[in-house]
Amino acid sequence: MLKNLHVKNLALIEDADIDFAGGLNILTGETGAGKSLLMGSVLMALGSRFDTQMIRNGAESASVELVFDDISPKALEVLSELDIEPEDDGSVIIKRVCSQTKSSCRINGSNTTVKEMKKLSQALIDVHGQRDYETLLHRSSLLAILDSSCGDKINGLLSDVTSKYDVMKALREKLESENMDPGVQEREISLAEYELNEIEEAALTEGEDEELENAYRKMSNFKKIAEGIKKVHDLLGGDADENACSFVSAASGELSQISRYDDELVKLSEELSGAESLLSDISYSVSSYISGMEFDEEEFEITESRLDLINKLKSKYGRTITDILKYADEKRGQLDKYADYDAYLDELKKKVSEAENDYFKAASKLTALRKKSAPVLSRELQEQLKELNFNGARLEIRLENSSEGPRGCDSADFYISTNPGEDLKPISDVASGGELSRIMLAVKTVLAGRENTGTLIFDEIDSGISGITAWKVAQSLAGVSIHHQVICITHLPQIAAMADHHFVIEKSSDESSTKTNVRTIEGDESVREIARLLGSDSLSESSLSNAVDLKEKALSYKSEIR
Repeated sequence: MLKNLHVKNLALIEDADIDFAGGLNILTGETGAGKSLLMGSVLMALGSRFDTQMIRNGAESASVELVFDDISPKALEVLSELDIEPEDDGSVIIKRVCSQTKSSCRINGSNTTVKEMKKLSQALIDVHGQRDYETLLHRSSLLAILDSSCGDKINGLLSDVTSKYDVMKALREKLESENMDPGVQEREISLAEYELNEIEEAALTEGEDEELENAYRKMSNFKKIAEGIKKVHDLLGGDADENACSFVSAASGELSQISRYDDELVKLSEELSGAESLLSDISYSVSSYISGMEFDEEEFEITESRLDLINKLKSKYGRTITDILKYADEKRGQLDKYADYDAYLDELKKKVSEAENDYFKAASKLTALRKKSAPVLSRELQEQLKELNFNGARLEIRLENSSEGPRGCDSADFYISTNPGEDLKPISDVASGGELSRIMLAVKTVLAGRENTGTLIFDEIDSGISGITAWKVAQSLAGVSIHHQVICITHLPQIAAMADHHFVIEKSSDESSTKTNVRTIEGDESVREIARLLGSDSLSESSLSNAVDLKEKALSYKSEIR
């Protein structure tokens, strides 16, 4: 779950540090105090696009840090894939810093990418924004919701369908590309024959270019090598009276004479004697190298010409000889294909047919699982909708055939009747914004029991509702918070009264700046905040009494379900 949120220099937030806990965490505040800004900070840390204009005036950068504990197995698996270990206390720290020119992402101090951060965040936290309910208007999202209810088995089926779809698609594209007119085919044959002949005439061998380059480099610098090796020979032990070998020999002889007087010098004498022998061997090798040196102009020209040919082929067919030979094999395959083109096409069509059969078999298994899961999810959602004051609501998930794709051949639609006696219609045709918000809460509530995500965040899930419906939503959130940490930004007193932990977001100003602060409230202060949410201009005795009653009602409900 999310243990701590630390935000620094993000718009109106100069420095906010919030400690969350398990259960239902509620954040309230006046309109414009910065509730949505706080939600934006979480999304920023989880890898969403960052607008540099959000950096607080006068600051060089903005930063957000999230600390999670009680890490789920799913999140630990993602960490393992990223080769990142939890902290010593088992926690995971996600931090993002954004300046005008760059953005940095860290997980437990290790640099990471936004993509990797998003992957981990999906296993740690589920954020539902103010307009996320609009995903219910898209069939692809509805199919994803159904898939989330199908259990672990669907992961393997989806992976199988996707891989078989990729194979089928590639073979189809290959077959389509082969349908060319005879003129194009003849030109391809002619070009392939020319290129293959050019490569085969060169008779290339692996590693040949490296050997030739070494030989060419040696011959090109023959004069420099000759002058340098002669100087080395003279310094080591040439015709001059004074050279390295003579000096070392003299020193070795002198040390040998005096070592009889001190045992400590014996080892030094032996080491120097070995150095003398090694130096003599090197001098002999240098002398042998010089005696074997010769420059063959014809060999140089042959080497240069061969390298020019190889480099010409590299510029046309590949960076290395291996690439060139591979290209030649491809041309041979192409010519073999055209040698009996009709048979090749027949074989390719056969492969396409087999790939299509494999794909549709895998897709049918996926469809069968979805058809089995759809009625179950429909009933669960229908029951949850009743809990959210959709009295008499009916919901049915319908699967329909669609064109094949990487997720199978299905499309899903949610058909709903929100009032008794009304026909079932697609959710996009009948649901208002407030109803969609409650339906999404029903989805989150039902799926929460199936998912390993420890933290659920709702940004004004209560949009467009009031009265008894607001109380039903509060009860639903309390129910979810039994098994998941829930963080909810709200403007409704019914939901605020249900809080296990209540935070208030406040904005303060002076002559030079405006700041948003977040602090924990409880007891009488929480009651006063609930009274404010009830719409009272002044905290009268009656408004405070109503707030106390609402709080007591919420406490009673929570004691019943927990």
